[in-house]
Amino acid sequence: MTPAMSLDHRLSAEHEELRRTVEQFARDVVAPKIGDYYERHEFPYEIVREMGRMGLFGLPFPEEYGGMGGDYLALGIALEELARVDSSVAITLEAGVSLGAMPVYRFGTEEQKRAWLPSLCSGEQLGAFGLTEPDCGSDAGGTRTTAVRDGDTWVINGSKCFITNSGTDITGLVTVTAVTGRKEDGRPEISAIIVPSGTPGFTVGAPYSKVGWNASDTRELSFTDVRVPLANLLGAQGRGYAQFLRILDEGRIAISALATGLAQGCVDESVSYAKERHAFGRPIGANQAIQFKIADMETRAHMARIGWRDAASRLTRGEPFKKEAAIAKLYSSTVAVDNAREATQIHGGYGFMNEYPVARMWRDSKILEIGEGTSEVQRMLIARELGLTG
Repeated sequence: MTPAMSLDHRLSAEHEELRRTVEQFARDVVAPKIGDYYERHEFPYEIVREMGRMGLFGLPFPEEYGGMGGDYLALGIALEELARVDSSVAITLEAGVSLGAMPVYRFGTEEQKRAWLPSLCSGEQLGAFGLTEPDCGSDAGGTRTTAVRDGDTWVINGSKCFITNSGTDITGLVTVTAVTGRKEDGRPEISAIIVPSGTPGFTVGAPYSKVGWNASDTRELSFTDVRVPLANLLGAQGRGYAQFLRILDEGRIAISALATGLAQGCVDESVSYAKERHAFGRPIGANQAIQFKIADMETRAHMARIGWRDAASRLTRGEPFKKEAAIAKLYSSTVAVDNAREATQIHGGYGFMNEYPVARMWRDSKILEIGEGTSEVQRMLIARELGLTG
């Protein structure tokens, strides 16, 4: 009889050291400052610079490109610990790594990697991922932005929306998808092209007024006869859509880790509050109704953690992970919303006050069911991986 396989999700000594380091940074550096940044809708450059010095932006990249030589599990650990305290900081890291630098690493030429990755890995510059368009939403294949060859340049026209890290003072590039021709069957040929910040005709809109993630940078982009060299093509011409789908598959693991962190942060805050808050002569945590709420919250966060770590382990081992990433993203984002709602309820009226972290977590949670593939898209992907088509 073949022995049953054991799924061991214990962290290695290296990964545990990273977790403790980021946990301390989040508690000692991020937590005391982020509330002010959040209320002012201000990007936390000071915190981001410190994250760069810690090497967080280079976690999953090889040392030869300025990275830390780690893996996707290491990135997820950092994201989870940051999001336990604040999601704006966590999404800045997630987008900078998974969406900004990873396309260059996965699909770039050696020259492109050497030119861009060192500054992206150090956090001196941020990269952005220009996929979503105003009229397309989840239909990434409906791209309308165009890139036409003119001599030795691409001429880009179009717009993108909801693009994270695209308008900061340290944004170095945006990789955009654009239609570069037509396939034999008439469908659009979509390619990915690197557009450096400051390129003439590349306009960055004002920051969005958002419900949450208020200390992160999110903007609309427009391209009017933007010219970049043909050498800025990222990967093979016509493969941009497939490339970005791969990037989104990986990014769902990172978002799942972030969502798990938010869910765990809700537990942390609720346990602390339930011990300190007294009503009717005793701590509210002595009431079984509160105990059961928090127990359910902890259970959900625990299971979400197993999900994203399993998907990250499969990716690291080079195994198929698309279904597991979609499952992890679907479940953890739902858990984040559920835990944020319950944490707010436990805090009562104080949960509605912005001075309490759970109010920020409540505002930040909903986008996790939308960004990098809605919950409906995740269910569609899972069904497809099970062989169900329609």
